Amino acid sequence: MQAFGLSCQGGLNTNLNQFQMLEQPGFATELENFEVDPDGGYRRINGYTQFGDTNPNSSNAILGLFVYADGVIACSGTNIYFSLDGESWLQINKASVAVGGDNYTAFTGRSAAARTSQGQATFALFEGSSIYGEVVITDKGSGVKPALFKMTGTGALSGRTFFYEEITVSGVVYPKYCVVHDKHLVVAGAATALNTIYYSGTSDINSFSSTGSGSIVLDDQVVGIKSFRTDLIIFCKNSIYKLSNINDSDTIAVNPITKNVGCLDGHSIQEIGGDLLFLSPDGFRLVAGTERIGDVELGSVSRQIQSVVSKIAAAIDTFTISSAVLRSKSQYRFFYSAATGSTGTSKGLIGTITPNGFEWSETIGIQAHGFASGFNYSNVEKIYHGDSAGYVYNHNTGNDFNPAGTQTNINARYKTPNLDFGDAGTLKSLHYTKISFTPEGTVAPTLQISYDFDSTDRLQPPLYVLDTIPTPAVFSAGTFGTSVFGASQDPMARQAVQGSGHNIAFKIYSQDTNAPYSINGFYVDYRPSGRR
Repeated sequence: MQAFGLSCQGGLNTNLNQFQMLEQPGFATELENFEVDPDGGYRRINGYTQFGDTNPNSSNAILGLFVYADGVIACSGTNIYFSLDGESWLQINKASVAVGGDNYTAFTGRSAAARTSQGQATFALFEGSSIYGEVVITDKGSGVKPALFKMTGTGALSGRTFFYEEITVSGVVYPKYCVVHDKHLVVAGAATALNTIYYSGTSDINSFSSTGSGSIVLDDQVVGIKSFRTDLIIFCKNSIYKLSNINDSDTIAVNPITKNVGCLDGHSIQEIGGDLLFLSPDGFRLVAGTERIGDVELGSVSRQIQSVVSKIAAAIDTFTISSAVLRSKSQYRFFYSAATGSTGTSKGLIGTITPNGFEWSETIGIQAHGFASGFNYSNVEKIYHGDSAGYVYNHNTGNDFNPAGTQTNINARYKTPNLDFGDAGTLKSLHYTKISFTPEGTVAPTLQISYDFDSTDRLQPPLYVLDTIPTPAVFSAGTFGTSVFGASQDPMARQAVQGSGHNIAFKIYSQDTNAPYSINGFYVDYRPSGRR
């Protein structure tokens, strides 16, 4: 009898051929609704739960979300809303409010400020005079001015003060993107000025004619803007620029980072690990700071899943793109869904920073037309997403998917490469597998083994439902009947198996509402026999 061991690490890899995968067997050829643990192993993801019982605006799609104060801002239909709990939503796009703000009764009594847009929103936060900061909202729709909203006070909304106004940039300039950079509001993407960025006065974000304001015309269409260290990074369709010294009219300058790489969608841009990650035509890339102050370099981080990314890039105009960073997990989440696609068919990618760089997995069943993460006023990381049906959800919570309040299984699957245990010519007869799990509750995944690329010439064994794997517990902290006292933190699920082949692939999957679990690795006991 001989043994073969495998440690689950490396993430999804769709780019290596069969022989290359044999050299790195910890890679996954399928990794869906799992996330990579930076310390090793693949963890089935959490689900999502509905944020309150109501949606902001009937059945209109969520077009943008932003963590603000002690709640969340949601753009839906042609309006903008704020909620503390998802039970009630305050429409905040009201007729212009005086500088001093309105109390709740006066604010809700104002007529609505008409917004004709139904495009994805972008948000920027300015420190300003409010304890929560001031939020600027731009919109991909046409003919809509940037919106400025702030709120003061604590407790119930009825005891707070609200301020709202629309910002005029210049004439018929209606920008799609916004960012706050070095005390300036910077906007771009207007249909009448696709190549132009505009910046407000210094600490005067609602004025584009005051001291320190200006505009710069580039030679490429702007698709996104981000403040990065001391520079403003300007992402264009076919190039990337950086703007330096925005506060010095004598030295302000725009210089190209590259004229060979552009950004496919500004909603893919996120800061993670001290760098800017974005989707380019040839994959996910980083705008990364170098050792030389003020210098940057570009690097690709998605070669392992290039075949997946290439398909997304080829059909980018058919997708609604959203992304956010889960800082507590050092994780970038990217979602793409077709305009007519269902929640069940909506897909995404999870990129996790590990000691070996970015490692990837896929998601299915999460439709995130709007996606936001951030720390609220209590310094708690909050994560939300919203779908085409107009609902907002607490992202990364619970053990199931919950579209519109309907409990749905999380379908998770992991598959190894086709393994030859170091000798492709020897027939192997399997006897046992020992799989290392870290369960977070009672789980019962299924094991599927396929021999010789699922050849019909081989007896393919039945599916093995692994014995229910109990969560460990400690005395005084668990309940008899639901946890096993003294269970190993990383129990080994031992399963007798049958069949033989020259190469073997293992697939572990679950379709349920059970707790998450991690697959750390496994051992295989086998007996080698004749060579071919």
